[in-house]
Order: sequence, then structure tokens, then C-alpha cells
Amino acid sequence: MSDPTGLPAARPRKVLTQIAPVAWEHPADRAALQTLRSVPGFDEVVKKIYGLIGERGVRLIFQADAVRVGPRQFPRLHSLFTEVRTTLDWPPETQLYVSQTPFANAGAFGMDEPFIIVNSGALKLLDEDETRALLGHELGHVMSGHALYRTILWLLLNAGLSALPFLAGIALLPIELALLEWYRKSEMSSDRAGLLATQDPPASLRMHLKFAGGGDMKQMDLDSFLVQAKEYEESGGALDRIFKILGVMLRTHPFNTVRAAELQRWIEAGHYDRILRGEYTHRGPEAEQRPLDKDIDEARDHYMKEAKAAVKDVVDGAKRAAQAFSDAFKKK
Repeated sequence: MSDPTGLPAARPRKVLTQIAPVAWEHPADRAALQTLRSVPGFDEVVKKIYGLIGERGVRLIFQADAVRVGPRQFPRLHSLFTEVRTTLDWPPETQLYVSQTPFANAGAFGMDEPFIIVNSGALKLLDEDETRALLGHELGHVMSGHALYRTILWLLLNAGLSALPFLAGIALLPIELALLEWYRKSEMSSDRAGLLATQDPPASLRMHLKFAGGGDMKQMDLDSFLVQAKEYEESGGALDRIFKILGVMLRTHPFNTVRAAELQRWIEAGHYDRILRGEYTHRGPEAEQRPLDKDIDEARDHYMKEAKAAVKDVVDGAKRAAQAFSDAFKKK
């Protein structure tokens, strides 16, 4: 059997009926979003950009030099996106565009009616299952309501005050840093959505491998990449942790090794399989009645684990330094 493009039909995937975004959202994503909303001046920035640029202005900025995907333009990509929307049970007709951009990336933008742009470089880099993961990742951003804040950050980083003079007088650096922190955490949430869309763990993990090293799988090995990811996360002590924080502070995305390791942990913890069995929060009253303190508890647990690891590094380092001092004193 083939689809209207003449290519083989995709293998069936479990439709996740009425799945709520909270089913895949990372607790650190929700915690960072709460922090972001509490940053002084943030609400004012959002209101001013939204009020003065608006939905139409944002669409014109992003869509002026891209091709809208449909049955006659990028028909296979259109078919893949339809499959992804079906799998995640997302009926709204989210628009998809392709931009002639060699850098492999994609993004979800907009305000009231979000849309997705995929760079042509990503289409050349990824195979079909990996492309499903990418499309599912971006649709996850749309479903989670991330597009507005991602658009705000893009405008702040790329337009600057010369193009946004109405923001003069607002301390933007704390807002930008808080947006970047949330943006990175939101990527980990949507990586899970991408996996649920493609329902192919190796393909989802390969996407990160390819984003890190290019597209020739004859020259790369996924298992070795996951070992590398584990080594990165477990390497070094307190000083290395500081360097890792500094290295990512001004980035919009976490390192690909970190994203692959985080997604692998989510799979190994059984969350992915439970969702495929139908054990997930549904949209509507079930998601709306989810207590806020549960999100807060999960976020606190996540950051407590990170903090304990950092403290342990500092304590171990202090003990080694004290022992070295004691040994040196004894030798005298």
C-alpha cells in the first residue's frame, strides 16, 4: 500500500487520544516557566511585544521567505506532519513552512495561532522516522503553549532595542537569561513529544546524534554516542559543573549529548511505555484538575537531585583538599 505521494505507507502508530501535554512535560520546564513569569518586567515585555507587533506582524516576519507545506508543496512532508498530528490527536490545522536555511533546525512560533518552520538543512539531514520525531517535537511546543514565549525570546535576541524601541528602560538581561533557561528546559519536554509522535526510540535518539555530528550514519554509532553522553554527565566535580553551566547559559538549546541522555532516562524509567499503554493525563477536566502542588513537588525533586549532586561535588572536593593539606603537613 502507498500514500498519495506514491511512497510506502507508514507503519501504524498508536493514536494517543486526547493526550494532555502535561503527560510529557519535564518538571524542570514547568518550574522554569513559573520562575520566568515572576521575573520583574517580564509581563510588561510580553504585553508590549504582543500589543505592538501582534499575530500578523509575527507571521509576516517569519513567513515572508518560506514555503507553506501542503498537498502540492513538499507533499511527503505534509503527509508526515498529518501522521504526527493524528498520532498526538491534535485536530487544529497547524501551518507548516520550509525555510531555505542550511543550518539544521526547526521552530514553533506565533501567538494566537502558532505555526512551525523547518529549515531545509534539517530535511537533508534526517530520515523519515527522524523527521517525524522533529515534527512531533515542534508540535509538542505548540500543544504545550510554548510558541508565544519562544517568539518573544527570538525577537529579543535577533531584533534588539533598535527594532524594539518601546522596550527601552526595561532591564532585559534578566528576562533574556530566564527565557533562555526556560527555553532549554522546554526542549527536553518536546523531545519526549517527538518520541511519542514517531514511537521509535532509536530514531528519536539518532536525531540528536545527527544534530551533533552530521548525517552519515555509516560513520557514527548510536550506542557509542549514548556512552559519550553518559560520560559527559558523570565527568568532573564542582569546577566542571560550573563550566557546564557557563557553557550553556547563553544557548537556546541544551547540548545534544545531554538531550539524548535525558530522553534515554525517561524511556528507561518506563514513562514512554506507560503512555503507549494509555496511562496518561487526558486533555480537558483531567488535566485542568491536576493539582499545582504536584507540579511543584516534581520540579522541586528534580532540582533537589541536581543540587545534591553539586553539593556532593563541593564536599568531596573540600575533603580531598583537606586530605592533601594534611598529607603535605605530615611530610614536613
